[in-house]
Amino acid sequence: MCSARLLSVPFEYNPPPEMPRVVFEDDDLLVLDKPAGLLTVPGRGIRHADCLASRVQARYPSARIVHRLDMATSGLVVMALGREMERRLSIAFQQRLVDKRYVAVVAGRFEAQGDSIDLPLIVDWPNRPRQKVDLDLGKPSMTHYSVLEYDSASNASRVELRPVTGRSHQLRVHMMAIGHSILGDELYAEDAVRDAAPRLLLHAADLALPHPLDGRPLAFVSEPPF
Repeated sequence: MCSARLLSVPFEYNPPPEMPRVVFEDDDLLVLDKPAGLLTVPGRGIRHADCLASRVQARYPSARIVHRLDMATSGLVVMALGREMERRLSIAFQQRLVDKRYVAVVAGRFEAQGDSIDLPLIVDWPNRPRQKVDLDLGKPSMTHYSVLEYDSASNASRVELRPVTGRSHQLRVHMMAIGHSILGDELYAEDAVRDAAPRLLLHAADLALPHPLDGRPLAFVSEPPF
């Protein structure tokens, strides 16, 4: 497991000013493309009140969060419109009926073209919001990955990540744990890997789910901006 730099300065929140792009909307749900640097839900204090939820709810008052992306992660997020759709979508996530595919650029070259990472995770309480692998107390966490390409000039690999579970920071910790930290990761990457990109190179690129009203399959794509 590679070492990671602990944050030693207060969290500075400077979210991008643009409204998240609406990828899809109907009477029951919204699918949005969240930019990197924007919280999904409010953080602590008035300075962290601006977030995906607040911006969307200003235009769609009945919109409700049913899942989250890390502030540093960009990509597809679904929001329910109304309490009943929130309940139905939450059940779909709990029953793992929602398929999510991420694209990341990570350090190093892989020996295998794909594999699964089965490492339990738990919050690292003295270093919150960091998470850590804990084989005794951690919650079961599973990620499938496959290598899309390798760039020898930068010694970095573009990978596809498919989380089975949805633990906080799961993809970031799992990739760090196998020695392939995500470029630009302020929390888990060693200095050289953190500084190799201006942002976390992790993007929620594909989202597929049954419509909460009638069950018809929905699928959405957002190309990575890196």
